[in-house]
Amino acid sequence: MKFESKGLISLEINGEIFDYKLYQSLDSLSKTKSQRKSAKELNISHTVFNRRLLKAEEKLGVNITKKVGNGTILTSDGLKLLEEFKKYIIQIEKTSNINIAGGHISTGLLESIQTPFNTNIYSSSDEDAFELARRGAVDILTLDDPLIAYERDINFMPIAYDYLVLVSSPESRNIESISDLEGLDFVGVNGSAQRLAWNSLRHYDIEFNIKVRVNSQFDAFKLVRNSENLYTFLNASYFKGNELLKYDTQHVISVVKVNEDKAEVDDLIRFLLNDAQKSIEKQGFSPMG
Repeated sequence: MKFESKGLISLEINGEIFDYKLYQSLDSLSKTKSQRKSAKELNISHTVFNRRLLKAEEKLGVNITKKVGNGTILTSDGLKLLEEFKKYIIQIEKTSNINIAGGHISTGLLESIQTPFNTNIYSSSDEDAFELARRGAVDILTLDDPLIAYERDINFMPIAYDYLVLVSSPESRNIESISDLEGLDFVGVNGSAQRLAWNSLRHYDIEFNIKVRVNSQFDAFKLVRNSENLYTFLNASYFKGNELLKYDTQHVISVVKVNEDKAEVDDLIRFLLNDAQKSIEKQGFSPMG
């Protein structure tokens, strides 16, 4: 899909104009996973909400949502569309607030912490967030995995530790040792710290297959919980699971200062490194101290 900006609150996609209402709908649905809940949140009827999505799908020629159980989630095309809206909104928004973009885990952590600062927090993959930072569209970049910073020799500041746990369906066979992972099928999550798990399995000479790839750890969780033949590695701060590779997959959740001219950016980072550490620990992460 080819994206172009039009006006202040719309995008032109393949010659069709999509306004801010669609962005609101996609953004809400990405969080609630329910059309009825999102419709209520936006103070519109479920019929209007559903028609808005169907009309967008008709114009685009692709499905942007799909039913999962009793809920509805965004497809990869829906997530891509939402990310393009977010990128555009960040770029056109002129605000004194601190604009933050980053991975789902790191931004989720920041959203859970009460701070004395006014912030706008945008959740995406590490790669998309880095692109926004490269354009100078955000003040702070947060990273679920410091790989991007390592590869580009970017200074980053760790604010917490996390590690990965093996997650599967209650009906899946019991995993007691690393050798039990031999030949299993996994769900991969794009832009996550899972590379640490895959590298560890290769180090232990374990053969495995990444059968499905998704863009969200929450989507991966739903897939494996509904299949006794699929497994995945997810962040221990958000999910419970087997700690088989705990020490192999420990990594830092970090922030990168992008805007050098806004004094509040330094103040927020200092807050995260000091006063916020107890709150970070309460959210399931290991503090830096």
